Amino acid sequence: MVKKLEQAVSLNPIRQAQARFGTAPVLLVFTVLATLLALAASQVLVSVLALGDRLTAAWAAGVCASVLAFGLGHLILGQLAFQRQTDLDFSRHASLDALTGVFNRRHFLNQVEREWSLARRYNTDCALLVIDIDHFKRVNDGFGHRCGDLLLRQIADACSETLRQADVLARFGGEEFILFLPHTDPLGALDVAERVRERIERLNFAWNGHSIPVSASVGVAALQPKHQALEHLVHEAEDALDLAKTEGRNCVRAGAGLLSGKASSLMRN
Repeated sequence: MVKKLEQAVSLNPIRQAQARFGTAPVLLVFTVLATLLALAASQVLVSVLALGDRLTAAWAAGVCASVLAFGLGHLILGQLAFQRQTDLDFSRHASLDALTGVFNRRHFLNQVEREWSLARRYNTDCALLVIDIDHFKRVNDGFGHRCGDLLLRQIADACSETLRQADVLARFGGEEFILFLPHTDPLGALDVAERVRERIERLNFAWNGHSIPVSASVGVAALQPKHQALEHLVHEAEDALDLAKTEGRNCVRAGAGLLSGKASSLMRN
């Protein structure tokens, strides 16, 4: 019924007024206007039909119109508020990973695609980190998936604590997280990666009285002219992550060409 009403009457002006002035003022204006219209209609009706006492008819029409207008206005505005909250909830759930509360892969790629395009167009720095929890399967196999889920949430929180407001963190799949750093040069990206790694290593994680050591491997890539698409930057960070895993895990490794070839050797020291 509400959808039919919205189709018959455009509610956009009401939505805009409610957003700007609040529900109570809009409801009051709606009630006053409806009452005035009802009074005018009752006067016309009495005049045309020449029936009843004009004042009594106007009073009765005004009371009925006020009640009707208030109820209908409250219903419409309540529905608008409910729909707005529903839209916000849906948008939030559609963009967040249900387990960790950080962005999901789809939302990350959509948001970062715009940021990456701007950085490439205006020749500004940006970087990408791919973070993988070391030996996460052992945690799941040894202590169960509930323990693994808790670890994922704590690592997401630990990564979030190191971020600036503009940084974008997401769960990229399984035990892997991805972090986009706008306006960040290669040295800055390596510094963030090391801080993230150290923060995860310092986690005091325990499950049912068992202390479980935690560490992560991090791959770093920074925007370069050769990156013609965002996926190229992602792939380079993933290649750097593979290198970190190959060289013993719990370390940071950089993509090829970062800092003119010096960063890779720097991070191996």
